[in-house]
Amino acid sequence: MKKHHINGNYPINDFKTGESWRLFKIMGEFVEGIDALHNLGPAVSIFGSARTDCDHPYYKKCENLAALFAQKGYSVITGGGGGIMEAANKGAATGGADSIGLNITLPFEQKPNPYATTQIEFKYFFVRKVMFLKYAQAFIIMPGGFGTLDELFETITLIQTQRIRKVPVILVGKVYWEGMVHWVKDQFIKEKMISEKDLSLFHLLDDPEEIVRVVADFHKDR
Repeated sequence: MKKHHINGNYPINDFKTGESWRLFKIMGEFVEGIDALHNLGPAVSIFGSARTDCDHPYYKKCENLAALFAQKGYSVITGGGGGIMEAANKGAATGGADSIGLNITLPFEQKPNPYATTQIEFKYFFVRKVMFLKYAQAFIIMPGGFGTLDELFETITLIQTQRIRKVPVILVGKVYWEGMVHWVKDQFIKEKMISEKDLSLFHLLDDPEEIVRVVADFHKDR
């Protein structure tokens, strides 16, 4: 009979008796990320699908948006892969800003794009997420799938629970996101899962120049 070991290739299952030394690997990832980014100036984290083709309107909009942020003095942080991440890194690099790629080691999809001027490799998602959150003055949510939704809702939750400071969270693409936003309003509010004021934790916008202005104005007022 073939035995299936729980550890396998899943990093979160690596912890077992006698393997607490793996914590040093996690600490090492934190140290490497902080060392690489501690001098980073104002920055925005841009999330979105790795599957978006370079000819897609979402790709082109994200590239333009990242370039506008770069022109305003913002560095751009992405997951370092293809699709929307590549578009954001490309736009930032074209605009002359620091273009940061926080790449995750995955068995498929994720390959580093060539436009990130700083690439950091991570094995553990939770360490990588800390880097996204620690250094960003805004979170830009382009169209994406499960991973993007995870990043969106975790970010909003951390702001809601005051685990991180309040900064703009902007959903880009009204056609793409408005169904989810309506569902949040209809179900979460109706069932009293969130309060009305929690709806102010994010914006739904389309125009790149307006998005940059919302971020700049937020921090100017502070």
